[in-house]
Amino acid sequence: MRGARALAASWPVAETLWWEAPMAQLGPSGRPLSAEPASFQEAVRTLNTLQTNANYLEQVKRQRGDPQTQLEAMKLYLARSGLQVEDLDQLNIIHITGTKGKGSTCAFAERILRSYGLKTGFFSSPHLVQVRERIRINGQPISPELFTKYFWRLYHRLDETKDDSSCVSMPSYFRFLTLMAFHVFLQEKVDLAVMEVGIGGAYDCTNIIRKPVVCGVSSLGIDHTGLLGDTMEKIAWQKGGIFKCGVPAFTVPQPDAPLAVLRDRAQEISCPLYLCPPLEALEEGGPPLTLGLEGEHQRSNAALALQLTHCWLQQKGHQDIGELKTSRPSLLGQLPLAPVFQPTSRMRHGLRDTEWLGRTQVLRRGPLTWYLDGAHTTSSMQACVRWFRQALHRRERPSSGSEVRVLLFNSTGDRDSAALLKLLQPCQFDYAVFCPNLTEMSSADNADQQNFTVTLDQVLLRCLAHQQHWSHLQEEQASPGLWSTPSSEPGGPTSLLLAPHPPHTHSTSSLVFSCITHALQWISQGRDPVWQPPSPPRSLLAHPVAGSGAIVLHEAAAIHVLVTGSLHLVGGVLKLLEPSLSQ
Repeated sequence: MRGARALAASWPVAETLWWEAPMAQLGPSGRPLSAEPASFQEAVRTLNTLQTNANYLEQVKRQRGDPQTQLEAMKLYLARSGLQVEDLDQLNIIHITGTKGKGSTCAFAERILRSYGLKTGFFSSPHLVQVRERIRINGQPISPELFTKYFWRLYHRLDETKDDSSCVSMPSYFRFLTLMAFHVFLQEKVDLAVMEVGIGGAYDCTNIIRKPVVCGVSSLGIDHTGLLGDTMEKIAWQKGGIFKCGVPAFTVPQPDAPLAVLRDRAQEISCPLYLCPPLEALEEGGPPLTLGLEGEHQRSNAALALQLTHCWLQQKGHQDIGELKTSRPSLLGQLPLAPVFQPTSRMRHGLRDTEWLGRTQVLRRGPLTWYLDGAHTTSSMQACVRWFRQALHRRERPSSGSEVRVLLFNSTGDRDSAALLKLLQPCQFDYAVFCPNLTEMSSADNADQQNFTVTLDQVLLRCLAHQQHWSHLQEEQASPGLWSTPSSEPGGPTSLLLAPHPPHTHSTSSLVFSCITHALQWISQGRDPVWQPPSPPRSLLAHPVAGSGAIVLHEAAAIHVLVTGSLHLVGGVLKLLEPSLSQ
C-alpha cells in the first residue's frame, strides 16, 4: 500500500495537464468535431449554462432563504412558461419520493401501466448518458428532435420574460427540466405522468403539483443531509411534504420513528396513508412474481409500485385491477395496511419487463462481468453489497485460471464516502480503483456529461480522499506483519488473485485515474469484446501497481467489476460500454 500512496501524490498531477490543454479532433470538414452542426448538442450546451457555478453554489448554501419562497418561485416560472398549476391536474400524476428505490419504483409503475395500453410520461433524475433520458414517453427517452423543439420553445419563452434588474431570472438546470417535462407531457397528450421527486419532497420543484392521483414514499435513509436534515425523522418530514389532502398515499415499511413522522404529516392534512404489505402477501395463492430488476431489495420497490398502480387504475375506473384477498391488520397499529390483491397478468408482465439502467445491472462481456449499481447511501450500499455477493455466489466459475475482483468507485456531494467504502470491504476486492465522474479528461465535446457545479481540482482531491479512506480501512483489517509478506506475483502486491482468504488478511491495491476512460482501459486490458478503445497512454502503466496489475488482469480467466458509489459514475461507464445509449 506504500506504493499506492505514492501514486496518490504523483498520478493525477501528470494527467491534469491533459485537461488543461485538450487536443481538438478534426472532422471531415477540417473543423473540430465539436463545431459540426448539432442542434440537439447546442440545446444541451445552452441547458448546461443553467447549472450553478461551483463557487456560487457554495455561497447560495450559506445564504439559503426560506425554502417555501423557492417553491413559490417555481410557480412563477411555470406561469412565465405559459402554464398554471391547474393545468398540471390533467396529467394524472403519480408522485414518488424516497431515499432509495424511488427511481426503481417509478420504473416498475410506469411499465405496469404501459402494459395496460396507456400512454405514459416518466420524469426522473439524474440521467446516466444523455439528458433526454430524464423525460420519457412510453418508456423511451424523447428523441433528440423532440428534445430540441421543446427546449428552445421553453427557453425563448423564459428568456423573453426575464428581467435582470428585478431579479426575474432564468430557472436553474433541474427546474428548467421539470418545467420542460410538464410541457412535453401536456403537448404529447400522455394518459398519465410518473414524476420522481428530485431531492426531498416538501420543497422540491416537482411539488407544485396540486392534485396527483396517488403518491408514494419508498425506503427512507440518510442522504442530502445539508438540504434535508441529519436525522431520519427530519428527512421523513421532508418526504411527507408531497402528501395532499384527500390523495391516497402509500409507503413501504420504515423504522418506527420516521414512519410516525410520515403518519403525522398525513394526518395533519387528511391524507389517507397506507402501509404496503410485503410482496409475498400478493404472491400467495398464485405463481411467484418475476422482477425485471435484480436484487432482493427490489421486492419492496415492486410492492410499492403495485399498490400505486392498483390505486391509480381504481381511481380512473379501470376494471382489470386484480381480485382483492382477505385484508390484514395493520403493522404495529401505526397505519392501515394497503389492500392485498391478486396481481393481474398485465401487472405481472409489467414487473417482469421493467428495465432501469444502472441499478443492479449486469453486463457479461467475454472474461469481464460488469456489475453496475448507483448506490450512494449507506442503506442502498448495503443492498448493493448483498446483491453483488449473491451474484458472485451464483456465478459459473472458470474451469481453470484465476478470478479477479475490481471495485470502481466514486462518491460526490456531502455523502460519507468512508462509511460507504467500509460497507464494501466484505467483497474482498483485489483492486480498488477511484476516478471522477468524467468519461474523458476534457468534457468539452460531451455536453451531456458536463457539470459546472464542481471544479476539476475538487473532484480529483475527492478521489484521493477515497483512496486514503480505503488504505486506512485496509490497515485496520491487516495484521501487523502483513506488509512484509512476500508477493505471490513478481513485482505485484500481496494476495491479488481470488482464493479462499483467511479472515482479515485480504489486501487490496488501490489506484487513482483522472477519468473513467483511463480507469476502464486499465481494468479491461482490451479484453471487452464490445468496447475496444484506442491503446492507452503509456503513463497508465507507469506506476508499479498499475504495471503488475495489468499483467494479472490480462491473464485472469474471469474479472468481476463492481461499479458503484455514484449514478453519475455508472452513467459514464455505461456511455463507454454501451455506445448505443449515446445514439
